[in-house]
Amino acid sequence: MVDSIVEKLLLALFLPGLLVILFTRITYNHIVALLLSIALIAASVYAGYSTPAIVFVADAFSLTIGFWFATRMRKQSKKED
Repeated sequence: MVDSIVEKLLLALFLPGLLVILFTRITYNHIVALLLSIALIAASVYAGYSTPAIVFVADAFSLTIGFWFATRMRKQSKKED
């Protein structure tokens, strides 16, 4: 039981941020990427995969960091052009 909570927490810390970055690279828009990532996480929550409350906090933290990094990445890309 504890192992599954730890696994969910580790995935929640990294996966949403990586999804934002991946979707930013695909859509070329960091806001659309954030909305797509939130939609996927909402579907996951609705399906019942995010049971402990700490997973919600980790998802939000990861989304915030991923959005910050994607915004920074886009600004840097525009600066080089």
